[in-house]
Amino acid sequence: MEYPVQFSGGGHMTERLDRPDRSGSARSRLRRAHEALYRVTGGRVGHHVPGRPPMLLLYHVGAKSGKRRISGLTYMPYDGGFVVVGSNGGDSRNPGWVYNLRAFPNAEIQAGPEKIKVHAREPGDGERQRLWAEAARYHPAWGRFQQRTPRALPMVILMPRHG
Repeated sequence: MEYPVQFSGGGHMTERLDRPDRSGSARSRLRRAHEALYRVTGGRVGHHVPGRPPMLLLYHVGAKSGKRRISGLTYMPYDGGFVVVGSNGGDSRNPGWVYNLRAFPNAEIQAGPEKIKVHAREPGDGERQRLWAEAARYHPAWGRFQQRTPRALPMVILMPRHG
């Protein structure tokens, strides 16, 4: 299914560009280019980048606008699903996709060439504590991003849904 899309969220590939001498617009352009390449190649390019965790495309609906959006996100495989972290590069605000999934938890992802309908949920306290430790080991940048902000980085579990 093709969506008319506005790209949003994700800083997964841009940690090295988070240095103060780099512009946010360069980060944004790099992220959008990666997401576009992922889409036009049907996930054959962009899912796995050497030395980095895998990336998925999250197709979601804007909580306020109702518009279809796509966010490229680093993910951690989890119990038949996917964990994504709303790091926003350690910014003081959550990325928009977090609010969108809270409003509309049914979404679709593309992991490589495979498109999967998913339901989003945030882990409860005990599960979150265990998952955070695992996630910070899996992708150390998430731990560094957490150190940059007083907010608890939201974790979202995307589980495949049927129908």
